[in-house]
Amino acid sequence: MSIDSTTFRDAMACVGAAVNIITTDGPAGRAGFTASAVCSVTDSPPTLLVCLNRSASVWPVFSNNQALCVNTLAAGQEGLSNLFGGKTPMDERFAAARWQQGETGCPRLTGALASFDCRISQVVSVGTHDILFCQIVDIARHPTPEGLVWFDRRYHALPANLPTV
Repeated sequence: MSIDSTTFRDAMACVGAAVNIITTDGPAGRAGFTASAVCSVTDSPPTLLVCLNRSASVWPVFSNNQALCVNTLAAGQEGLSNLFGGKTPMDERFAAARWQQGETGCPRLTGALASFDCRISQVVSVGTHDILFCQIVDIARHPTPEGLVWFDRRYHALPANLPTV
């Protein structure tokens, strides 16, 4: 059975995911994009993965810098997600928020729910994307989190104190 891309995308709209801005800075320059394709891999050593389309304009910058920061967005940061997910020039994207420099030199978003500063340790190509395996070297967390998720093709705030079932 062959699954077409529309059927796949429609089914994936049923899978909620955190909203992240992935940033880098280094010899190849500064860049950032919005991604929901981020996943933990292992806690020993602390590693996560990020999927990046090889046809994306930011791909060469991330490929050459070999470091990135996964900034998991908090509720209320939907505008930043849209900005980093569009065709806005890089300088304008970064001017829209406050940033700190992480241990790797990558921009860490002030007020992000969590920021994972990473070095890319391995790259695996699958279809149109590269899977970037990222070893975490530093983590920053926001003290009073309220999350942001992408589900059913729109943003949803995720309160910190959800009722238990």
